[in-house]
Amino acid sequence: MRSHLFLISLLSAAVTLPAQQVVQPTTAADAAQRDSSFIDAEGRAHVTRIVPVPTYLSREARYWLSQPTPDAGPPESLADRRAHTDAWAVTARDAWFKLYPGTLTEDKIAGVPVRIVVPANLSAANKDKVLLNLHGGGFNSDSGSYTESIPMAGMTGIKCVAVLYRLAPENPFPAGVDDAVAVYKELLKTYKPDHIVLYGTSAGAILTGEVAVKLKQLGLPLPAALGIFSGMGDFARLGDSQALYALVGFSGHLDPPGDDSMPHNPEYVAKTDPRDPVLSPIFADLHGMPPTLFVTSGRDLLLSGTVNLHRAFLNAGNDARLVVYDALPHAFWYSTKLPEALEANHLMADFLAKALTK
Repeated sequence: MRSHLFLISLLSAAVTLPAQQVVQPTTAADAAQRDSSFIDAEGRAHVTRIVPVPTYLSREARYWLSQPTPDAGPPESLADRRAHTDAWAVTARDAWFKLYPGTLTEDKIAGVPVRIVVPANLSAANKDKVLLNLHGGGFNSDSGSYTESIPMAGMTGIKCVAVLYRLAPENPFPAGVDDAVAVYKELLKTYKPDHIVLYGTSAGAILTGEVAVKLKQLGLPLPAALGIFSGMGDFARLGDSQALYALVGFSGHLDPPGDDSMPHNPEYVAKTDPRDPVLSPIFADLHGMPPTLFVTSGRDLLLSGTVNLHRAFLNAGNDARLVVYDALPHAFWYSTKLPEALEANHLMADFLAKALTK
């Protein structure tokens, strides 16, 4: 189970905060012992809550949530994050391939590095279909090109192309969008647009919305469906969940949120207007988007971002579906061991596969 904790500590986060002074971790002696609440003159809530683990979660999930992550800060350096993420990703790759065998190829499409997963159960009927994945990793690392592609390919029986887009801070917006669009345009030479689906988790979920808006602006045919799994579409305004949850939900380091005068994730946003309609699709014309599945969880730092973007899709008249898994943290579906994670992956795979059979 310790590996699961490490997994979540590396999950994609769309939050990059400035360095903070070192904070000592909270111990049992100074942890809150009762609920409290105070609303100050500016409307800010100062709260403590004693929150139990729901008994209806799987035994594995209950144990996982009971393992503490120290709330000391500041977070690890970017170099350490990338090194730890890369090392963990290899372990995750092998674990997923044990469940869903297939072949993995490193290649380039339109000059962009990609990982191509071909499932062992690929059928003749699915050879003209493709899943296009934009991985998570906080825009500055890659925690998802294996963990999002291997299970989806295996569960759908469809080839998956994971785009290894350029990362921030070296390559801020719109580099990742440009790379994904380039790969999509190249795939259109081989696949019909209604035989392509586009999806991602966290940073990849955000990119999925961004790329869909960019494709619409370019007048290109949109894919058959979108999967926005723990994402958001607004870099100008923070939601409640980012003030409540860290990467592991209630556990781990969390800095007090700032106001909306600074953009969310400045290293990715760089000099772009946070209300740019591609960067922040919640400000875009979303009419005519493909059927979209939104998935998040009750202790997800991007819960607010996901449900707000879902509502924007609904308000634009789109087929937009939302599933929220109670009590679990950000992108819990990266795990191979949690029953809830396997359920979520099957839910995603079923949606994407059905979109390609219409």
